[in-house]
Amino acid sequence: MSLRIAFDCDGVVADLDSALAGIAISLFGQAPDPKAVTPPQNPVGSGTDAPPADGAPSPSADGPTAEEQQAEPARFRALTRHQQHDIWEAVRHTKNFWESLPETEPGAVARLATLARDRQWDVIFITQRPSSGGDSTQLQTQRWLVAHGFGLPSVYVITGSRGKVADALSLDIVVDDRPENCLDVKLESRARAILIWGADFVDIPPNAQRLGIEPVAGIGACLDLISAARPDRPGLLSRIRQLMGA
Repeated sequence: MSLRIAFDCDGVVADLDSALAGIAISLFGQAPDPKAVTPPQNPVGSGTDAPPADGAPSPSADGPTAEEQQAEPARFRALTRHQQHDIWEAVRHTKNFWESLPETEPGAVARLATLARDRQWDVIFITQRPSSGGDSTQLQTQRWLVAHGFGLPSVYVITGSRGKVADALSLDIVVDDRPENCLDVKLESRARAILIWGADFVDIPPNAQRLGIEPVAGIGACLDLISAARPDRPGLLSRIRQLMGA
């Protein structure tokens, strides 16, 4: 049976951190310290980081929207709310911003595409990216993936819990760069949760590994981990068909 795997985009395959750092430098003369890791404002696993059900809130001069806060890398939460607003205001006015990001690791998307084809994985990409200038977030993300070597990508722009998505789609594995999202996956689905963690492993929240979240240093290590797993043994009917050449 094919593995059903969901990959988050930003922080997993796409490098949003460096793109926002470039905007911060252009606006303020410097980017926040990469070691500044500020937790989300809402409790992990509470599901309250997502925008309200009636749609994303309008941008405020006082700070970023809830949708933008959910998307931004942890170190940018160390900025003032007004600075965060200014960064996302630049994103909102940049045409097709999401197509401009580099990969987190060069060649990772093409490698993922090759593994998915060879191992017959069913792969989807999930993201909570807010809107930018230009085309829809979904279309920009699809074109970005194609440009980096993944043909015909399935992209879901979601709000709310990753765990509910994993459960609804019967996913086997979810790959994400946020401990709170991985925790939702573990609590609300049967999927494995693999955490992309580029910082020191000693800084991983203490309950993460205790709950079965699997940390790896990057997308390359993640693909190594998944591809090293032994495939499920075929059932009796499948083996009979193989012997008969069916």
